[in-house]
Amino acid sequence: MSASITVVTGGSSGIGAACVEHLAKRGDQVIVLDLPGTWSDEAMRSIGVHAYACDVTDEAALRQCAEMIESRHGAVRGLVNSAGILQHRLPPEQLTMAEWDRVIAVDQRGTYLASAIFGSRMAELGRGAIVNIASITGWRSVPLHAYAPAKAAVISITECMAAEWGRSGVRVNAISPGYTLTQALQAAIDRGDRNPEELTSQAAMGRLVKPSEVADAVAFLLSPAASAITGINLPVDAGWLAGSTWMTYGGVPPARQSQSHGVK
Repeated sequence: MSASITVVTGGSSGIGAACVEHLAKRGDQVIVLDLPGTWSDEAMRSIGVHAYACDVTDEAALRQCAEMIESRHGAVRGLVNSAGILQHRLPPEQLTMAEWDRVIAVDQRGTYLASAIFGSRMAELGRGAIVNIASITGWRSVPLHAYAPAKAAVISITECMAAEWGRSGVRVNAISPGYTLTQALQAAIDRGDRNPEELTSQAAMGRLVKPSEVADAVAFLLSPAASAITGINLPVDAGWLAGSTWMTYGGVPPARQSQSHGVK
């Protein structure tokens, strides 16, 4: 049986790279789509992955890329939409429309385009699975006036396409990561731009998420083990959503002391 062909947008770094590594290890034929110059050909070859340059906001280029992938590798069975950019934390009166448009273009438009282009072909063939990387910021009020609305839109896109293609054999789900310790976040912490305590204090588990933990969830939702799951938005957030409202009650309780009492 041939390996399942899975496309990962934004697969050269962060959560996307973790997904690529996980899916390649489990035996998928993984194809990365990312901006030129964002990956090393040698690194991709070392894990048996193909990579192609593509801007997910460019409809014509993305369509050409999808046709090329099918011609060279075969029908795509899985899609992970991980391409995305962050924004500067600014009040609306200081957030330029140029930055707002760019965030919306990559995070919302890019997710929609890739889903529409690859997903419609999956629907024609009667099988496939898509996982969109959303965010916990799509669930809550945060001072990210472009990024959070874009991620909320990703959640809505997921639900709409799940219903659109459900009877055509295509499942569409989203994952909302919490604060995830990617290289980019670690660099921001090292620069002093982000305070780890602020990122973890409201999480029920009191820690950051590992990129590999998001990748585990992505792999599950793409797999036959999730065959009856579509249209969901799964938080992988170390309990940030569960714990974030506890601040008005003094915060999430600390860890209990051991209850073993000498029991072995």
